[in-house]
Amino acid sequence: MLSFGLVGCGRIAKRHSELLGAGQIAGARLGAVCDVVPERAQIVAQKFGVPWFTDLHAMMKAVSLDAVSVLTPSGAHAQNVIELAPYRKHIVVEKPMALRLEDADAMTAVCARYGVKLFVVKQNRFNVPVVKLREALDAGRFTKLILGTVRVRWCRTQAYYDQDAWRGTWEHDGGVLANQASHHVDLLEWMMGDVESVSARAITALAKIETEDTAIATLKFTSGALGLVEATTAARPKDLEGSISVLGETGTVEIGGFAVNELKVWNFADKQPEDDVMLTKYSVNPPNVYGFGHQSYYNHVVDCIKTNVKQLVDGVEGRRSLELITAIYESIESGQEVRLPVVPRLSKLGKGKDTPASPAATGIIGKR
Repeated sequence: MLSFGLVGCGRIAKRHSELLGAGQIAGARLGAVCDVVPERAQIVAQKFGVPWFTDLHAMMKAVSLDAVSVLTPSGAHAQNVIELAPYRKHIVVEKPMALRLEDADAMTAVCARYGVKLFVVKQNRFNVPVVKLREALDAGRFTKLILGTVRVRWCRTQAYYDQDAWRGTWEHDGGVLANQASHHVDLLEWMMGDVESVSARAITALAKIETEDTAIATLKFTSGALGLVEATTAARPKDLEGSISVLGETGTVEIGGFAVNELKVWNFADKQPEDDVMLTKYSVNPPNVYGFGHQSYYNHVVDCIKTNVKQLVDGVEGRRSLELITAIYESIESGQEVRLPVVPRLSKLGKGKDTPASPAATGIIGKR
């Protein structure tokens, strides 16, 4: 039985703690929780009967753990992972893995140094319709890819952003692209392949925040296919969809719902027996935008730790979508098409007036 610690007990910790603390993951349990806000840590700890801490080092020294899930604000992920790696416990980090590319590189480097597996949470890759789409791609059923589109039309009112001071800031969060749409950008790149260039625009339509709440981007893939990203938290009065569409020379698939979990279109020229039942079998919408993928994701993490199989999204793979998001922000600020790989110059993501240099530059990697 693998014991997991949680660092960060905010909004997303509810999902992680329920899975680990309520015995929903075979071979894993909740061992301890930590948050700098004592009340938050206490609430989770009391619910599942585990010890709580306000300092991650105190937790790591006091409790025997096999892995730690980092669920803090995005801007803190890199520092948290770098501080945890020397304890030689495997690390799960929520999306996005970091806000700056140099921080993502530092995280991957320090985990490799200490022999730690780094898992980046991309739970939508485990949604059954998404798995089926990927299988169809791998089987060549689309032949030539033409167009890939993702749409995130969610509702985040001002009350959401006012819950915590870090929300909607460049230094600690990013906007809809870096936060809510990061899963969908990852799926688009995973399905369509490497991106050659991007062109994007963004506005802050309704929320009183530093970052964007609405953005669009056009992508050109190295294959020659095109892509579209549409993302907003300004849908009102409630969440509308989180979806992906893939169009190819010999097939079309659309997955919608709130959390890329509801199969809506499954059409292929080379009709196969399973095609007739795909829509009825996989058109299930989850109760909220988190979907069902976290459970499958944790099962995957446990399997990787116990059997040493390769994880689906490690630090290198997690960096790919971060670089694409960074390029989109670079295009927004420059007003120009941006080619990948990108060296960000104008992107504000991960930057603030008091932002320190990257952990790699300051030489604190691996120090406690």
